[in-house]
Amino acid sequence: MRSLLKKSWYIVPMVTVFLSCSNENQIGEQLKESKVKESYVQSERAGLKPIGSGVMMQAFYWDVPAGGTWWNTVKDKVQDWSDAGIDAIWLPPASKAQNGAMSMGYDPFDYFDFGKYDQMGSVETRFGSEDELKGLITEAHDAQLSVIADIVINHNSGGDSEFNPVSNQNYWTKFTPASGRFIRDYNDFHPNHNFTSDTGVFGGFPDLSHHQVRVQNELWKNPESVAKYYKNVIGFDGWRFDYVKGFEPWVVKDWKNEVGGFTVGEYWDGNAATLDWWSGQAEASAFDFACYYRMKDAFDGNNLNKLNDDMLWKRNSMRAVTFVTNHDTNEIYHGKMLAYAYILTHEGYPTIFYRDYEEWLNKERLNNLIWIHNNLAGGGTNILYTDNDEYIAKRNGHNNAGLIVYINNANHWQERWVETNWSNTRIKDYTGHSNWEPVTQGGRWVKIQVPPKSYSVWAPK
Repeated sequence: MRSLLKKSWYIVPMVTVFLSCSNENQIGEQLKESKVKESYVQSERAGLKPIGSGVMMQAFYWDVPAGGTWWNTVKDKVQDWSDAGIDAIWLPPASKAQNGAMSMGYDPFDYFDFGKYDQMGSVETRFGSEDELKGLITEAHDAQLSVIADIVINHNSGGDSEFNPVSNQNYWTKFTPASGRFIRDYNDFHPNHNFTSDTGVFGGFPDLSHHQVRVQNELWKNPESVAKYYKNVIGFDGWRFDYVKGFEPWVVKDWKNEVGGFTVGEYWDGNAATLDWWSGQAEASAFDFACYYRMKDAFDGNNLNKLNDDMLWKRNSMRAVTFVTNHDTNEIYHGKMLAYAYILTHEGYPTIFYRDYEEWLNKERLNNLIWIHNNLAGGGTNILYTDNDEYIAKRNGHNNAGLIVYINNANHWQERWVETNWSNTRIKDYTGHSNWEPVTQGGRWVKIQVPPKSYSVWAPK
């Protein structure tokens, strides 16, 4: 989440693939892939694509148009996204926040007002009304898409001032939302008589005290808790937890265990070991910031050797949600399509950013990579070659052929001999960037090529 104290800114048809020879590591790869699928396949609502079978769409960006039109904008796109291979959409924080019709939702006030009550200067949220949100979710479900809610439970905003006898001063912790639900006072925040603080505060906003039993009950445990209302009344299927550095991992674990659904946390840290620790403690997925920063080093720094470095997907691909850009970050300026070629051919659950897909990049090229991810990118990963401007890796396949991806950050065509998993097999570049159709040797070696500042993806024809 971008700091609320800062000024807002804008910033293939299906092909059946046949193997002409067996993969020597097939059994081991099938076991590994089955564990991946077991982790990601978490669609509880009937008729939805399993989360992780495709690609997630972040269906917003910072400062989407105000005026209550966003839910309908997204509603008109979900079927096309599903047809392209998206399996879930991640929506912005949907409930009423302090800044009312201007808020992006990260300053939450009333968790039960989705554009229904006249408070904080508006009835609708920035994105629309409750009925429009429900209509979008229904449309998404009809398109077999899961809907991920952005949950902000570290802090609240918009309360009235009240005296806190623990700190002996006044603070903005008196919350009387129009919905009449989860009414809060200083006992629900830090400091209180039981707990002075948790792992962190954000921007000076009142910091919810998750160790307080009443807060746990209101947020996720009670039959009409925030979590259960989001899921059972509004229709959300999973959770993206904002700023999880601000509270302990057990909070996410308890929430998920209570209500179910795919769960991913924003633990903003470029250290893969730290991300692995948090995801293990929370028993949830984490955004792979380690991968993000290594891609920034690789593509903007013109040193693809950085892709050899540690990332969450390399430690635990079952828990890694990879991304190139989100509403807070847009630092991979050069080679952004190369970065998408990387995450959409490698392990982990990749995310596409709305503006990249709908506005900034080539949608046809992204759809091609989504198809490649969903149909060819199975099994474990072996890095075959790297240098400053070349990167080649192999996916070993699971119920598909696997692939070889060749990424080129140089200004000229490049070629290289590589060892594949296929003997005496004709292969092709499924991106269409190369028209070569070489045949692998009996020893499984073949020469492949890649255009300048581009990528190619090879698999049996």
